[in-house]
Order: sequence, then C-alpha cells, then structure tokens
Amino acid sequence: MARSRGFIYHLKSTLFLGLPLIGMNLTQSGIHLIDTLMLGWYGVPELAASVLGSSFFFVLFIMGSGFAQAVTPLVATSFAENDQVKIRRVTRMGIWLSVLYGVLTIPIMFFSGAILQLLGQEPILSNMAESYLRFVCISIFPALTIMVLRSYLSALDRAQIILGIGCLSLLLNSGLNWILIFGNLGVPEMGLIGAAIASAITQIITVLTFILYITRHNYLRQYQILKRLYRIDWDIFGTVFNLGWPIGFTMLAEVGLFAGTAIIFGLIGTIPLAAHGIALQVVSLSFMFHLGLSQATTVRVGYYIGKHDFDNLKEVVTIALLLSLFVVLVTMVVFLVLPDSILGLFIAPDDAAKDAIIAVGVSLLFIASIFQIFDAGQVMMLGALRGFQDTKIPMLIAAFGYWLVGLPMCYYLGVYLNYGGVGVWVGLVLGLAIVCILLIVRLTFVYQKKLTSQLHSCKLS
Repeated sequence: MARSRGFIYHLKSTLFLGLPLIGMNLTQSGIHLIDTLMLGWYGVPELAASVLGSSFFFVLFIMGSGFAQAVTPLVATSFAENDQVKIRRVTRMGIWLSVLYGVLTIPIMFFSGAILQLLGQEPILSNMAESYLRFVCISIFPALTIMVLRSYLSALDRAQIILGIGCLSLLLNSGLNWILIFGNLGVPEMGLIGAAIASAITQIITVLTFILYITRHNYLRQYQILKRLYRIDWDIFGTVFNLGWPIGFTMLAEVGLFAGTAIIFGLIGTIPLAAHGIALQVVSLSFMFHLGLSQATTVRVGYYIGKHDFDNLKEVVTIALLLSLFVVLVTMVVFLVLPDSILGLFIAPDDAAKDAIIAVGVSLLFIASIFQIFDAGQVMMLGALRGFQDTKIPMLIAAFGYWLVGLPMCYYLGVYLNYGGVGVWVGLVLGLAIVCILLIVRLTFVYQKKLTSQLHSCKLS
C-alpha cells in the first residue's frame, strides 16, 4: 500500500478538480435558464413548446451521455497506469458510441409530434415542439461529443479549460438567442426556430473549440485521441458500452422520478405545481455543487484504482463526502432562514398568486433541507462507484428506489392521503433515502471486495 498523501493534499486536489466542474454545471444550467427567459419574453406559446421540446431532447441526451460518463473512470485508470494507447482508444470509442446513438435519435426527434400527442399533449403544441426539435436535433452529435471530451479532460486533471469553454458557450448562446429569436442586427425574426438554431450553432462551435484545444495543446497532443478515429476497437467499444448504458439508465431513472412528481403535482393544483417548480429550481442549483464533486470523485477514485492505492482512495472518498456535507449544511441553513426571500425572486411582485405560492414553497424548502442530505449522498455514492467501474447494480438500486418506492410514495402521501405538496416531497425524500442507503452498502461491499482482491494478489506475488 502506498503512503497516504494527507488530508490537505486530497482536499486541495478535490477542490482543484471539482470547482471547475461545478462551474461548468452551473453554466449549463445558465444556458437553459436564459433560453427559458428569452422565449418567455418572446411569447408564451413559444416558451411552452420549447419546454416540451427541450425536455424531449434532454431525455434522449441523458440516455446517450452515459457513454461519455463511462469514459471518465476508464481514462482516469489508464492515466494512472500510464497507458496512452488505452486512453486514446477509450476516448475514441466514447465518441463512436455517442455518434451512433445520436443517429438513432434523429428519426425519433424528427417525428416527435406524433409521439408527444400519444403522450397526451395538445396537437398545436406538439407540432410546434416537433418543428423546434427538427432544427435542434443536429446538436445531439456535438453535445454528446462535448460530454466525451469533458470526461477525457477531467480524467486527465484538465478541468479548468472545461469551465472556460463553458463560460464562452453561455455568452455565445445568449448572444445568438438575442439575435435569432428577436431578429436583431438585421437578421430575420425567427422566434422558437431561432432558439433551436442558436442552440445548434453554439454546440457546434463549442465542440470545435474543444477539439482545437485538445489537438493544439502541447501536453495533450501526445495522446492523439483523434488518431485513426475511423477505426472501431471492438474490445474497448464493448467495455465503454457495458459501462455506459447502465449510467444512462440510472440518470434516466432519476429524471423520470422528478418528471413523475410534476405530473402528480398537476393532479393537486396549479399553485402547488408552481411552488414545486420554483423549489425544484432552487434545489437543482445547489445540486450542481454535489454533482461537480461527484464527477471529481469518479476521476480520483478511478486514478487510485489504477495505482492500486486503497489508502489514498479511501481518503479521497471521505474528503469528497465531507465537502458535500459542508455544502448540505450551508444550503440547509439558507433554506430554513431565507425561504421567503429565495422564493420571491422567482415570482413577479404584482402576481396575485404570489403569497399562496410562497406559502406552499416555504413548506417544500423545509422538506428540501432534509432532501439535500440524501440527494447529495446518492450522487456522491454514484460518483465513487463509477470510479470503481461499478454501474449495473447502482442502476438497479436507482430504478428500485425511484420508481418502486419514490414515485408510489409521492402519489400515496400527496394524493391518496391528501397531504398535498408536502406529502409528495416526503415521498421524494423516502425514495432518495432508500437509494442513498443501498448505495452506501454497495460502495462498502465493492471497496472491501477490491481491497481483498488486491491483498490476495500481493500475497501471490
């Protein structure tokens, strides 16, 4: 076993990697927020269609991003083993899988109107969303490729450039939205279609910027990740596929849980649904911190797995959890002390329903203070387990906790027992708590199994 590098070293290293990833996640949220704001200024029907269309796109995107997520631990482990060839092959196969998956999604998006109508959406709104998706569908290729390149750079401890490019993307998308949606600078007014074109252009320019950086950077040039890009390495292809598809389904299970709660809130009433939407936006913002730390944990666990260094690996996980807990405590205090002020930021001062929405929202943020513990815990456990390249069992745990415990309890407490929005959010807490606890058990098992295997190998040698 290698000697421990110490608390301060691991704290600095986790923050050095985690903070840029947190920032990148926040810029992505910012792009979505600005899209929503600008289309909201343009027109309500366009806003509704974009929400519907972008939600449809996001579900498909989140499924495919599992392959990109799989690249992170594989590259991190290969980096620790100084295996440049494998780093190149893993990244290349991540791009291949992302592109092939993107091809499969194009017809789904191109004929999405009929699908949306089958799901009960209004025909006019469905057709508008379909028009949006027909223009935005091309962005699935650069968007997924960006995710692969992000994973590659993160695994090599080059996360700072990810944040820089993310900020440029935010500025670019905002500017293009202003020009294309509203018809500024002599460009024809395009409304909803303008937003779709702006998104596609932003994604294309962003992926080209990543490629330019990777191919021109002195250090990164040695990996030659685009070398023989046309060749399929079937062994690595299978490895990335087998590791990636469960990650995609795990993320889909979580997205499905929150989508399901929105439907349940729709059964309760408009005011509770509005409060739920605002509270969820607030919670999602704080979740970006835990997500970034989770992504950093995947990298660092994968690295020490490659080094067969279980002492430092344990410290990495411990410190990441402590950082996440600190963020939880801060957000808990904010949610409990300033709920009215936070909720008021999302509602027009002269809105007749403002007081009613805030009243419901305050109770939801109170539940959210508990919610945070388990939501942060589950994403941190998932990050660590992905570093161990363990994805199938976590997927089953997520599906069980979210779909068989969380959603039924949301409906039972919120609708059947008539506890309203508070009941739904208590159901969310129960689902997340089950997943968090089971993932802790799973991580303990995987760690002990890996440690025992390593000790056995040492004895044999």
